[in-house]
Amino acid sequence: MLIVTVAFANNFLTARMAENEFGTVKQFMQTAGYQIDDVSWTIGRTQTIRYTSRSGRVDFQSAALSYNISLNDSPIANFTYSTGILLYNMPVTSYNLGNGYHENIIPASDRAFLQKGTSAPVCHVFVVEKLLKSDGTPMNDGAFIRVVVAPSIRMLNSTITTSNTTKNYYRFYLPILNQGSSPRLSQSVTLIGTTVAVETEGDINKISIQISFPKSGLGFDNDFFAFDHVTEVVGNIPSGSIIDFYTGEVTVSLGLHA
Repeated sequence: MLIVTVAFANNFLTARMAENEFGTVKQFMQTAGYQIDDVSWTIGRTQTIRYTSRSGRVDFQSAALSYNISLNDSPIANFTYSTGILLYNMPVTSYNLGNGYHENIIPASDRAFLQKGTSAPVCHVFVVEKLLKSDGTPMNDGAFIRVVVAPSIRMLNSTITTSNTTKNYYRFYLPILNQGSSPRLSQSVTLIGTTVAVETEGDINKISIQISFPKSGLGFDNDFFAFDHVTEVVGNIPSGSIIDFYTGEVTVSLGLHA
């Protein structure tokens, strides 16, 4: 009886430690999402954030999302941008909430990849446990419950009047995450802002943004990300409006500093 009691106590303690660790890492990934917004728009800015984990680790999946922007009624995309995602992967043998579990962190409820307003995030942070791909086969990289940071788009709309001329501006902001070195000398993520670019077009009356999933064959499809829609259309745009689409490239390195 004593052996059974000790085994139960050890299993209970291990489960609680894994639960606490996962909760701490959720906060860490939320911070990573905010830090990406900080470094994306300043070339050379660097942030290193650290985490502690016994069971899981942070990984990077390159070119997991592709954003295709079409203007007016163009049948093809005027701009196309691909970005990676950041994932904390904990094996379900250490902690799990059930296959198909999904929890929004940032934003708390809205699952649209297009967010509007000055305080809108440029990253979705969420928890997902997906053990099988859409075709019923196991996920390629293993069975994990994950905390994911996925870049999304912030949109701002402004009207500027000079003399007798009024111009409507639609500004979009998207971080582009690129893989850096991964020496894994420590449990840390280093973000470095490398490039800021803008694409500008005038005489716009419609903006359509479609998201696609280049790594869907690995299981990273919309069943994984759970966006509300794969296409967002900005309508009712005054004729002659101007679009500025800003991208900030960020190099993501794992364990760069000991």
